[in-house]
Amino acid sequence: MGFNKELERILIVDEDPGVRSLLAEQILGPFGYHVAVAQDVSQAIGKALQFSPDLIIASLTLPSLSGKDLLVALRSQGMRVPVLVTAEEGREVDAIQAFRLGASDYLVKPLREAEVISAVERALKEVHLRNEREELSRQLAEKNLQLGRRVRELTTLYGIGKIVTSITDHSELFSKLMEGCMYVAEADIGWMALEDELTDQLILRAHRNLPSDQAARLHQPWKDGVSSLVMISGQGLILHGDGLRQSRLGRFCKAVLLEPIMVRGRAIGVLSVARKREQAFVERDQAMLSAVADYASISLVNARLFEELEARAERLQEKINQVEHLESGEQQLAETMYPLLSDLHTELLGFQTRLENPNLQQELQELISKLEHLVNPDIAS
Repeated sequence: MGFNKELERILIVDEDPGVRSLLAEQILGPFGYHVAVAQDVSQAIGKALQFSPDLIIASLTLPSLSGKDLLVALRSQGMRVPVLVTAEEGREVDAIQAFRLGASDYLVKPLREAEVISAVERALKEVHLRNEREELSRQLAEKNLQLGRRVRELTTLYGIGKIVTSITDHSELFSKLMEGCMYVAEADIGWMALEDELTDQLILRAHRNLPSDQAARLHQPWKDGVSSLVMISGQGLILHGDGLRQSRLGRFCKAVLLEPIMVRGRAIGVLSVARKREQAFVERDQAMLSAVADYASISLVNARLFEELEARAERLQEKINQVEHLESGEQQLAETMYPLLSDLHTELLGFQTRLENPNLQQELQELISKLEHLVNPDIAS
């Protein structure tokens, strides 16, 4: 046989002690089966609940309650154990009724070793095939469940990435990051601490569901004794049990997961989630939070670049305004001075004709040339 008989249990239910002895000690025992016996239905029910047999061999002619009653009782208890029924020749009608009630085979007394072993093997083979089918179905259902969960996770991450990478407002960005990290890690609490560029301290920048005494530290230095280790190592950290209870975080949670926010190989902050229940985070949770931390890194860099671009645009606009102001002043000055210069030019031309000193005439000519340049209409326009 292709299965291990030592692991299979058979319950024998028969009113005849000779039949019980034959099956248990002479036929099934020597073949390695683990055998228990009962003499009536009530005793059989108790043994079945305690013994959890893989197969039952029951007589149809049990006293008080029959083998058919045993089949009904087993079904009422929700036990799906195959039953071989036995009876003397001529009880075929009872056997047919037993089949209708769920019996898997019928053996005629007196029992023969070869027939018993063959029937037992067939029944147990069917049990094994049924168990294998159920196990495969269970595994398939589990795989489908995992696949569905994975699809939901990837869809969620895609949605989070699409949202946070398009947000430049810090308050809205932090809110979406908290919402996303708590969802993907199935957490009760979430918070984010970012490094201050001037002091190198971690500052609590956002949170969800932190206790009031911790939430009051928003925009203040955040020291939990653990985040600094994550900043230094650049590696995520999972804590629960005794390791967590010894830290400050153990005061308000039973499990915590911390993931660094990395920019160009350097940690600039820590994204953290926690559970109030006794359920440790696993590698899948860490992988999901790490993905959100990557989005946080991209989003923070984008927001910082956007702020710098806005600042540059404002500085450029100021310079443009200054230039436009100067050009406007020059234009106004030219429009005011042009008539005066024109009049002066006319007077100097008349005055030149009255000069007799050639040297003075030459100097006046040079002055007139300069005025002609100043009153050039191209300057005034």
